[in-house]
Amino acid sequence: MSTVRIEDISHVRFTAPDLAEMERFLVSFGLTPFRDGQGALYGRGSGGAPFVHMTEEGPASFVALGLRAASLADLEALARAEGVPVEPLTTPGGGSVVRLADPDGFRLEVVAGQAPAAAGSPAPEAVRNTAAARPRISSRVRVEAGPSRVVRLGHAVLEVSDFRASEAWYKSRFGLLTSDEVEAAPGAAIGAFLRCDRGATPTDHHTLFLLQGPGGPRFNHAAFEVENLDDLMRGHAHLKSDGRQAAWGVGRHILGSQVFDYWKDPWGHELEHWTDGDLFTASDAPGKASFAELLGVQWGAVHPMMAQGARG
Repeated sequence: MSTVRIEDISHVRFTAPDLAEMERFLVSFGLTPFRDGQGALYGRGSGGAPFVHMTEEGPASFVALGLRAASLADLEALARAEGVPVEPLTTPGGGSVVRLADPDGFRLEVVAGQAPAAAGSPAPEAVRNTAAARPRISSRVRVEAGPSRVVRLGHAVLEVSDFRASEAWYKSRFGLLTSDEVEAAPGAAIGAFLRCDRGATPTDHHTLFLLQGPGGPRFNHAAFEVENLDDLMRGHAHLKSDGRQAAWGVGRHILGSQVFDYWKDPWGHELEHWTDGDLFTASDAPGKASFAELLGVQWGAVHPMMAQGARG
């Protein structure tokens, strides 16, 4: 049994030496930036979370991962189990927070009770014609140029020093379930895609992916859901025209099935746009996958590591 069951990811927190440059990047990426008057920069999506990305001034660094608990009672139970306080959350939306550090020292901010922001209205989605059905008659598709419309933060990926130790730590505290376990060889697990346990309520294939990386603990990337495929592709075109640094994409993952597009912020932190991912309930059994499936695609751009291997 876990201490609590988190219901979603909340936010990612960074420091950067130039908040104005980060703000320009957030606009290009499709988030709505705003300041709190206390020196912090925030990015908000259209899904109603008070913020999903936060930056404070300092050396370029990943600072913390935010997770959302269902209630203040859950936070209090977590705080009692860990011997730490429940603190007031002074970021937009208010609420409460419990601060922890995982086995590799990654900072966790488990929040509850935040007041939602006003949700944005999604753009009308085009009616699609296919070979099997052609409902769009006497009308045209016109995708307006501009950034993607980020809706929400969907997941984060952390590279860890000891996968099994980190997996046990996160599962025992937050009730996460394995969607797919990744093996370097049969019986040699090096990572897992972990999803929230929300019972019969469908939830993303993964909220957190833990991977035992060769370079030691580090932040790998955070992934933000956009409205649909057209929105992802218009964002790709916009980021490219804005001179931003592409990392990987566009393609469709094997594990999780998302259509993906990865970019880097001005200090090299990787952020992903994604759409059309898998959903599972608590009753769905975990799968096993190879490292090749982790880096593989169903279609689209191959992973840079795979491309280098093919050239080498």
